[in-house]
Amino acid sequence: MDYFDRHIKDKALSLLSKFPLLAITGPRQSGKTTFAKRLRPDFTYVNLELPEARNFAKSDPLAFLRSYQNGVILDEVQWVPELFSYLQVLTDERNIPGEYILTGSQNFLLSNQITQSLAGRVAMLNLLPFSKAELPPHIQLQSWEALTVNGGYPRKYQFDISPNDYYPNYIQTYIERDVRQILNVMDLGNFQKFLQLLAGRVGQIFNQSNFSNELGIDQKTVNAWLSVLETSFIAFRLPSYYRNFNKRILKSPKVYFYDTGVLCSLLGIKRAEDLNVHFARGSLFENLVILELMKKELNSGHIPAMYYWRDSNQNEVDLLQENSGKLTAIEIKSSETYHSDFLKGLKYFRKIAPESAAKLIYAGSLNQEREGIQISNFQNL
Repeated sequence: MDYFDRHIKDKALSLLSKFPLLAITGPRQSGKTTFAKRLRPDFTYVNLELPEARNFAKSDPLAFLRSYQNGVILDEVQWVPELFSYLQVLTDERNIPGEYILTGSQNFLLSNQITQSLAGRVAMLNLLPFSKAELPPHIQLQSWEALTVNGGYPRKYQFDISPNDYYPNYIQTYIERDVRQILNVMDLGNFQKFLQLLAGRVGQIFNQSNFSNELGIDQKTVNAWLSVLETSFIAFRLPSYYRNFNKRILKSPKVYFYDTGVLCSLLGIKRAEDLNVHFARGSLFENLVILELMKKELNSGHIPAMYYWRDSNQNEVDLLQENSGKLTAIEIKSSETYHSDFLKGLKYFRKIAPESAAKLIYAGSLNQEREGIQISNFQNL
């Protein structure tokens, strides 16, 4: 089986040389275990999903950790939160960088425990499915539509699994397993309807009351269910950038998915050709571009500062990226034909934020600057 190197590798090795612990979170099957083993093949590997390892760690955390020293990978460590306090004590005693690699597929559980016990001792990275740039040359995905339908999960590429086989099974496994573990969802059928409704509104303003009315559940449950999707790296909220530019700004978030293959499966999209006439074509391209930019930041070890912007007069920018206090406004269009009105929202935003940079990313072929705005095609993202 081929191994495809991950762009986050250099940052991970650098952090491991400076911190006693490196924590890697990300979606289930995003490649965390394989990456950790490849990063330090000399480390002892312990899978805490195995009952015997988990029971030992829970019943006698100190003895468990003393049994595994001098370089250890603790996989799915959120199963045994009791370990974190002991890890703090042991790493403080030895003060040696690069002792442990921790992995977990539930972001909230891992991060919550780490912030309480391991602050200042642990470096954290998020490993998402493959970015476009991480796919090797022999995998030919010529169009953005093909990349969108195939998604980025490593196993799908390593075993050449059809997206129509991989993603429905991934979603079903997620719903049956992770949702029950993270939250006591009694009606899994209704939760799946929520997931499909959310997919149908990708890239739109998230309105809790609409979901509440359609599913017959209260708004508190809607918010809890979305939090479950965020916790397990299925979906995420893109917040509004609401600094006041002398206009009333919308503050509700938009929702996107961490993988477009999962999203397409939920929408019933089976082939790249289906996107040509699909109602969500523009939103899917938008989701893909945002993901690629997010992965680039995460693979460099940065926390993405990403937003959208819309005011009460319907002036809008699809994406704002903030870097060292400087904003870049980005408009995203799935059209292969350039139109000058694509720049309308960017021009308006630059009037109220003149120090910002502006980019248009679209599905056509132009790569040039017009009126101070950089126009880029997706292939050169």
